[in-house]
Formats: sequence, C-alpha cells, structure tokens
Amino acid sequence: MDAEPVGAEKLTGKLLVAAPSLRGSTFDRAVILMLSHDGDGALGVMVNKPTEVLVGDVLPGWISVVTEPGVVFQGGPVSLDSALGLVAVGGNDEPLGIRRVRGRLGVVDLDTPAEIIEPAVTAMRVFAGYAGWAPDQLEGEIEEGSWFVVDSEPGDAFRTDAQDLWPVVLRRQGGQLALMATFPADPSMN
Repeated sequence: MDAEPVGAEKLTGKLLVAAPSLRGSTFDRAVILMLSHDGDGALGVMVNKPTEVLVGDVLPGWISVVTEPGVVFQGGPVSLDSALGLVAVGGNDEPLGIRRVRGRLGVVDLDTPAEIIEPAVTAMRVFAGYAGWAPDQLEGEIEEGSWFVVDSEPGDAFRTDAQDLWPVVLRRQGGQLALMATFPADPSMN
C-alpha cells in the first residue's frame, strides 16, 4: 500500500484511516486525527463521526464558536462521558486555553470561557470521547494492516460533510489507497 511506514516517526497531526478489515467495529470507516503519539501511547479523535447531539445541548457556552453542523462528534470509544475541543487557530500566537498540537491545530480547555477563545480560532469541533492506545499498541495495529497512515490537510477536521471523509482521504492518496475508496460499505452487496 502507499501508506507511510511507521518507525521512529511520531504520528501527531497525521490521519489514521481505517482499513476495510475494521468493518463492523467502532472504527468502521473511521478517520482519526492523531493528537498525540509518544512513548506513553497514542491519542486521537474520529473526525468523521457526527452524532445527533447538538453542542448547545451539552455545552451551551460554545454554540457561537463551533463549526457547522454544530453537533458533538463521537471522538472514540474511550471516556464517552468527557468532551474534548479541537480548534484551528488563526495566527501564530499561543492563545490562552489552547494547546497547539501541530501547526494551526490545537486542543482547547473547555473550562476556559468561550469568549476568550473565540477571537483566536477559525474553526472548532467538540468530541465525546477519544481513541487511545497503550505504548506500541497502535504500531502493532498499523503493522497488521488495520490502519493506513496519511498526511492530514488543514480542513479535514472541520469539514461540513465530515461523514464523507473516509473515501475523500483515500482518493487523494492515489495508487492502491485511492482504489480502496471504492470498497463498498457492505461487501456482500458487491
């Protein structure tokens, strides 16, 4: 496949794209933006799994900041009762309440008042839960072919058509991965 090899390279800021072998699992057609990857393990959020829960129903103070469609996204199967805010930061400053992940991408402390954060961000999403891996666990899953590791593009995490991200990301890779984008959601219908 055309996916990048994983050696000493850190995955922070990269996308994990679920292989078709994960069909039927929590990660079926998931696209995960990696927020951290180090010797302690890895953490990311699924950026293509919107829920029907409105951000205003759970975090009303953030309504004016979140990017459309204004719903909470399922970040992953871990800590579903917790919320994580992901933002695109406008400018080079280190705004109060935001920890930069990579480039303009950052994680926001949702206890910070929204009015402090709002002027500094150009986009925001709220996630319930996250995807997490113990040390070396993710590397093993990548080696066995469960995930394709690809570069992220600036708008991937904030697309209004997020549920369509899996084939979009695969198509733009070219080669074998682009062909994977045509893999049917239900292979028995092929």
